[in-house]
Amino acid sequence: MLSLFLSALLLGLVFNAAPGAVFAETVKQGLRGGFRSALSVQLGSLSGDALWAILGLAGVGLLLQLEILRLPVAIAGILYLLYLAWEAWREASKEIRLEPSIQQSQKALRSGITLSITNPQNIAYWAALGSALGAVGITNPGPIHYGIFFAGFMVASVLWSFICAGFVHAFVGRAGGLWVSLTYRACAIAFLLLALVSIKNLWQSHVQSVQLPPAIHGKP
Repeated sequence: MLSLFLSALLLGLVFNAAPGAVFAETVKQGLRGGFRSALSVQLGSLSGDALWAILGLAGVGLLLQLEILRLPVAIAGILYLLYLAWEAWREASKEIRLEPSIQQSQKALRSGITLSITNPQNIAYWAALGSALGAVGITNPGPIHYGIFFAGFMVASVLWSFICAGFVHAFVGRAGGLWVSLTYRACAIAFLLLALVSIKNLWQSHVQSVQLPPAIHGKP
């Protein structure tokens, strides 16, 4: 059981440390609200992680692969990424000061929640949960195995939230002037690229789902 927990811990760290929209939003919010806002984005993203984890552990992983369920989530995620790109580019032209506040932290929390819930990668990750457990030698997992895997993953997610927020605050959050503006524009470009990649992946998935297998012609 310890090996399963440690495996889930490692997988959780790798999953959370992968650069993406949540990290870009953490940087953007950290520039304005400091450590507290950066941490709020990370903690907000845990809600989406927990949601998809519970759905995966509840045995609906196969349902999450259905086009009718993935499509609305993916579209919502793309639209939100485009909104964040527009907002970051617009804010880059304004004077940005470090102004920690409850309102700023609440906004950062909502952004983290929305990004995580509408992240198609979360769907794919938890839909493949059975394969992940099989890779660590659990061929016939039961509730206890799922519970340990979930605990390990969430512990890793919480640890990474503080690590990431601390990193952003230490190396990015105290910047000012031109650097802040350039960072906001970089975040805007990152959001736009992520949205375009999501659109491409969504289109490829749709094309593959509607393609019919070639007809087999037998001899008369």
